[in-house]
Amino acid sequence: MSGPQPKDGVLDMPAYVGGREAVEGVKDPYKLSANENPLGASPKALAALKDLGDPSIYPDGGALALREKLAALNGLDAARIVCGNGSDDILTLLAQAYLGPGDEMVHTAHAFLIYKLASRATGAMPVEVAETDLTAKVDALLAAVTDKTKIVFLANPNNPTGTMLDRDAIARLHAGLPDNVLLVLDGAYAEYVDPAVYPAAFDMVEAHANVVTTRTFSKAYGLAALRLGWGYCPLPVADALNRLRGPFNINVAAMRAGLAALDDQTHIETSRAHNAHWRDWLVQQIGGLGISVRSTQANFILLQFADAAQAARVEAAMGAAGVIPRGLSAYGLSDMLRLSVGTQDANRAALAALENIVKGEGA
Repeated sequence: MSGPQPKDGVLDMPAYVGGREAVEGVKDPYKLSANENPLGASPKALAALKDLGDPSIYPDGGALALREKLAALNGLDAARIVCGNGSDDILTLLAQAYLGPGDEMVHTAHAFLIYKLASRATGAMPVEVAETDLTAKVDALLAAVTDKTKIVFLANPNNPTGTMLDRDAIARLHAGLPDNVLLVLDGAYAEYVDPAVYPAAFDMVEAHANVVTTRTFSKAYGLAALRLGWGYCPLPVADALNRLRGPFNINVAAMRAGLAALDDQTHIETSRAHNAHWRDWLVQQIGGLGISVRSTQANFILLQFADAAQAARVEAAMGAAGVIPRGLSAYGLSDMLRLSVGTQDANRAALAALENIVKGEGA
C-alpha cells in the first residue's frame, strides 16, 4: 500500500484496551473492570464543574494555581510539579524526553502496559523483569540494568498485581542505579494506601537528580473522565517535560475540578476507608467460595483460576450476570481476573455471581 508509513515498531505494538464497559444483552451492568472510585468525585469537584467560565479563553498553560495547591497540600516545591492530561501524559513525556533508538527501559513482568507502549514509540526497547509472587524484586531489576538502560518504570502499588515495595526497598533500588538512569515511581494508587506506611518518595525527588514520582486524579479522586495527573520531578527533569508537553495540556474543567477536589481530603479519607472495608470483605467472602483470591494494596483484588480457559469462562459468566471484571491476558496473567472494589450493591452482586458460578449455574 502506498502512502505514509509509521516508523518501525509502531504497528507491532498492541493497542491499549481499557476495561470493558458493557455486556451485550445486559442492561446497566456493574462495571468493575477499570478501578474507578465507586463513590465518585467529591461534591466540591462536581460543584466546580457547573461554572467553567468563558470557553473562548485559553486555560492557564502552566497550571500555576493547581501546582501551588498540590505543593501546599503535600509540602512540596511547586516548581518541581508538572501537570499532565492524566498521569499517562507524564509517563509518555518522560519516555519522549529520555528514551530513543538503542536505549532500554526496565519494567516488571506484569507492569502497567503504558510503560511498554510509550517506550516502544520512541524506538527504545522494553526489558521485562520477572517478579516473585507477583511482586517486584530489587535484585532482579538491578540485574537487568545495562549501559543501555535509561529509565526504570515501577508502579507502586502496581497495576494489575496490587503489590507494593516499601521505602527501604525503593531506596535500595535507587542506590543500585547509575546516576544517568531515571527511576520513575508511578503512584496512581497512592491514595488508597495508609499514608503512614506509603513510601511517597517526594524527599527522594528533592535529594536526587534521577527520581520522579507521578500521581493521578483518576482513581481515588474520581476524576477519570477529566484526565488529570501530575509528576514531581528534579528541576532539570521538570524543565525538559515543560518543553515537550502541549502548551495547554490541562483543560479548564480538569483544572477547576482538581483544585476543588484537593480541598476535600475528607472525600479521600472516606474513599480509602470504603475501599479497605469492602476489599477485605470481598477477599473473605470470595475466598470462602473456594476461589483463590489475592488482596492488594490498591482498589482491586485478583481472582486466580486453574487456567486461562476457566478464567475466561468465569469472566463471561460474571458478565452475563451483570458484573464486569477485567481479564488480564494482556498482562501475561491469563489465569486471573481483576475485580475492582465497587459500591456495596456492586460488591454483593459480584459475590452472588461467583456463588452461582461455583454452584454450576452460571458456568
